[in-house]
Amino acid sequence: MSAFTPPALHGIIGYPLGHSLSPLMHNTAFRTLGLPGVYLSWPVEPGRLPAFMDAVRLLDIRGCSITIPHKVDVLPLLDAMTDGVREMGACNTLYRDGEKICGENTDVIGFMAPLRAHRLSPETRVLLLGAGGVSRAAVAGLRRLGLTDIAVTNRRRERAEALAEEFGLSSIPWEARGDVRADLVINTTSLGMTGAQERETPYPSEGFRGTGIAYDLVYTPFHTRFLHEAEAAGWNTLSGLDMFIAQGDAQFRLWTGRRLPPEAVEAVKAALYGNGQAH
Repeated sequence: MSAFTPPALHGIIGYPLGHSLSPLMHNTAFRTLGLPGVYLSWPVEPGRLPAFMDAVRLLDIRGCSITIPHKVDVLPLLDAMTDGVREMGACNTLYRDGEKICGENTDVIGFMAPLRAHRLSPETRVLLLGAGGVSRAAVAGLRRLGLTDIAVTNRRRERAEALAEEFGLSSIPWEARGDVRADLVINTTSLGMTGAQERETPYPSEGFRGTGIAYDLVYTPFHTRFLHEAEAAGWNTLSGLDMFIAQGDAQFRLWTGRRLPPEAVEAVKAALYGNGQAH
């Protein structure tokens, strides 16, 4: 009779959590690979984060995904953190190194993954649409890829200016975003997302001049208006699904040393778009 190995506890914390696809992705991976692990949803109110971190130690929780509003508040509660977390000032992943609880930011890793295949030149001109938390991950990723010609624009101009000042970028008025020549345009806003804003786009179609890459971090729907209009202009396109899968793969490797299996990726695609709609 083989010895019973209890499942290693993993999960996601945030508040409110809403519907996350991370449990489906990671539980499918554990099951497919035959690993003794489970991934749960833990809604943790902001004031209860220190108590939750005590529970991480007490229950020997092996890994966590961290979402809003805990990405910054968790930093002083960690035993160690990566340079990426220090650079970003935010953490989206907990993992173990012996008894230490460590922090990583796989948003940056996930953001970079689909861009690596394009072997962008250092002269690539980048326009970043939006100046929220995910924009910081985008800037950190672009810098690691060797890109420095980065302009940022945002509907609330002061947010773009603050991000630009912090990271040494140029700031563009929202109204002028279509006039800026760019080789890579990245949408970090929610414009175009399934729901009330689905018919909107953060970028005027006439801005897609020449050739380039349009990268939408929105992944519901799979083909946003932003990406449709970029494709119609002859641009290459990248979906936010690529980033979501890549950041989850980086988390799973931190926790298990294994890659996400194809079954986990297909489960996410089927849940989002039905079978075959994201290919």
